[in-house]
Amino acid sequence: MKETFNTSWAGNMEFEAEITGHKVLMDANSEVGGEDKGPRPKPLLIAALTGCTGMDVVSILRKMQVADDIESFDIKTETEITDEHPKTYTKMHLIYEFKSKGEALPLAKIEKAVKLSQERYCGVSALLEKALELSYEIKII
Repeated sequence: MKETFNTSWAGNMEFEAEITGHKVLMDANSEVGGEDKGPRPKPLLIAALTGCTGMDVVSILRKMQVADDIESFDIKTETEITDEHPKTYTKMHLIYEFKSKGEALPLAKIEKAVKLSQERYCGVSALLEKALELSYEIKII
């Protein structure tokens, strides 16, 4: 399967990507000539990762009939990046945080959902694991 995407220069340091009919504006900060009109490209990679795995986890938890018991679900990311150019991420640690609506959440099911996402379903995780150290933990608040 082949996919094609387009990113266009929008002037100065701005670039606009069209992704499945949605426009995403990226820009640099003023220190390097941008106007801070959008996020930087590398953090968008983290957003892609957390969105990918998050959607997997919710889908799996729905099938397990657990999703309705969750009040909130956040994925926090801690990263390490090189000091020298090209500045790349060397480590990413995901923290899956779940908060219950009241009943205790079934930790075993949540662990299974996260593990399935990380080891089988999330294509962004699979890609990044080839380039850096990727780890995760689960917290139930």
